[in-house]
Amino acid sequence: MSVETLHDELRDDRDDRDDLPDELPDFPFSWRGDQLPDEIELLRKEPVKRVRTIAGDPAWLVSSHALCKQVLEDPRFSLAETSAPGVPRQYALTIPPEVVNNMGNITGAGLRKAVLKALNPKAPGLVEWMRSTAADLVDRAIAEGAPADLRGQFADPYSAAMHCHILGIPQADAPRLMRSLDIAFMNSACPITGAKLNWDRDMAYMVERLDDPSTTGLMAELAALREDPEYDHLTDEMLATVGVTMFGAGVISTAGFLTMALVSLIQHPELKAELLADRTKIPAAVDELLRINLSIGDGLPRLALEDVTLGDVEVKKGELLLVLVEGANFDPEVFRDPHTVDLTRENNTAHLSFGGGRHYCPATALGKKHAEIALETLLDKMPDLQLAVPIAQLVWRTGFMKRIPERLPVMW
Repeated sequence: MSVETLHDELRDDRDDRDDLPDELPDFPFSWRGDQLPDEIELLRKEPVKRVRTIAGDPAWLVSSHALCKQVLEDPRFSLAETSAPGVPRQYALTIPPEVVNNMGNITGAGLRKAVLKALNPKAPGLVEWMRSTAADLVDRAIAEGAPADLRGQFADPYSAAMHCHILGIPQADAPRLMRSLDIAFMNSACPITGAKLNWDRDMAYMVERLDDPSTTGLMAELAALREDPEYDHLTDEMLATVGVTMFGAGVISTAGFLTMALVSLIQHPELKAELLADRTKIPAAVDELLRINLSIGDGLPRLALEDVTLGDVEVKKGELLLVLVEGANFDPEVFRDPHTVDLTRENNTAHLSFGGGRHYCPATALGKKHAEIALETLLDKMPDLQLAVPIAQLVWRTGFMKRIPERLPVMW
């Protein structure tokens, strides 16, 4: 079956779905990251529920751990096809449709090996570099005095610096690339003009890096492939896309999680005391913080490629599904006392915060090490870390793929 035929059939199936109720609950339920939305517990009785997306389209919200895992692992539910023309939308695309399935594109182009090598936290000197960078950022915040914004002064620049280091691009260029992220990861019902302007600018920047002899890291490795006959099919635009998407998705994911991990750490003083007493528990704490944090602000989208029975629901071909990670991660059927932070939890890596199936995040090990080093550095240098304002005063970003506070003011 051709791609065009599949897209036509998806549109036809979507048009045939006239039996939907006029009123559906809007999703996402809440942009706040300091508390689990009330709707989550209500979904336990209805783990596959019809909702209305930001784009105004109907979707199946999947919220139990078992069914979320099934959707992520079943090839009949596609990520790539969520960007196809005519299908129900989660929100308007802010990147070119062909980039939605980026790891699939990378694999198809033969670049996976180079990318995975770059994302390996065991790369020579990378851990030492992260420790030094994290320490320098915290020392600067301490020198400037409390209160400090741990998102703007630590989580964001620490994540951006690491990705510049991995890509082999100048650290001084991080702010210009960071400017794109506020729009690139926006959730909007309609297209955003600034998104294409950002994309074109960042693509041009990465193409320049391919031709810059001072470039190192992954971008230098990608540039070298242009001399290899085996990679004749690669264009500069394809190579530059790897750089743009790795910086954007990598920074927003690591910085978003780290910011929310700090919120959770502050909300659980008993956890902070436990880690201050024993730093060897930090890796286990990172997995538990990954489970309880609410940094994923929307559902992970998939499109049904055929009719599939999911729980008690018949999902039709062409329908959109949204995997609710926080629903899965707080599922009492899988995690005993899910609202309790437990570093001895035997299945503490069973969370779905890195996705699952063929789209399981390839930077999992790097993301964990990034957070471990950050927590260790902050506990060493700011042992009395606490919020400088009541938590109710945090301002949460709305219409964004990540739940994050605009600022995270702390004192120590």
